[in-house]
Amino acid sequence: MFTLATWNINSVRLRETLVARLLREQAPDILCLQECKSPVEKIPLEQFRALGYRHVVARGQKGYNGVAILSRLPIEDAGARDYGALGHARHVAARLENGVTIHNIYVPAGGDVPDRKLNEKFGQKLDFVAEMRDVFHAELPQRAIMVGDFNIAPREDDVWSHKQLLKVVSHTPVEVEHLLDAQDAGKWVDITRQDIPEGRLFSWWSYRNRDWNASDRGRRLDHIWASPDIANAGHGSRVLRDLRGWEKPSDHVPVLASFDLQV
Repeated sequence: MFTLATWNINSVRLRETLVARLLREQAPDILCLQECKSPVEKIPLEQFRALGYRHVVARGQKGYNGVAILSRLPIEDAGARDYGALGHARHVAARLENGVTIHNIYVPAGGDVPDRKLNEKFGQKLDFVAEMRDVFHAELPQRAIMVGDFNIAPREDDVWSHKQLLKVVSHTPVEVEHLLDAQDAGKWVDITRQDIPEGRLFSWWSYRNRDWNASDRGRRLDHIWASPDIANAGHGSRVLRDLRGWEKPSDHVPVLASFDLQV
């Protein structure tokens, strides 16, 4: 069995101590980070390695984007794809010795205006997710786990107000449709909702809310999906809401799940 966590850290160098605290307190076997905002060579790996996370696969970018997989288990680099041909470090894959491939993805946020004619970033987001769909359709994922900040909250109970967010980027019908099409193309199983099928569940709260906890205007943007051949092995899902209250936090919190698979 192994436990996996995904976390949009919003600068791994700025929040190195928070990552180390998570590794000490929760000790996931694998941690997938998004929005590292760092070239690979400047990711502060020394402290993480001292905590037992000696295996790293990453793609970096100065000031923006960036994805990394830290692991206590041996992993090998399984490549990366430039979804949407944006030239961004938004995907990296690693393969465990048991043959399971872990995909770490950071979908573009898409700007503020949900209209690709008025907002180039929104179009780029839709194209990014559409290419994910096409890739999964061309080759059905097997023994695969895909995690990350998808920047889309697909379900009504994945946002604080479905009605009020229908025209807000991250919950618009066109984004949800694109994400569900990608999920369907790969026959991916949403492990978090397999474990926690009902009720509001959030992993992100805006910095704009002074009292994020009291207002609780959250969205579930961070996901753990598994291919159908190993989805039944997934369990123990949890969202570490309390971490949003740590000092100088990310606006996202970690999402975890365990898999009963031999490593």
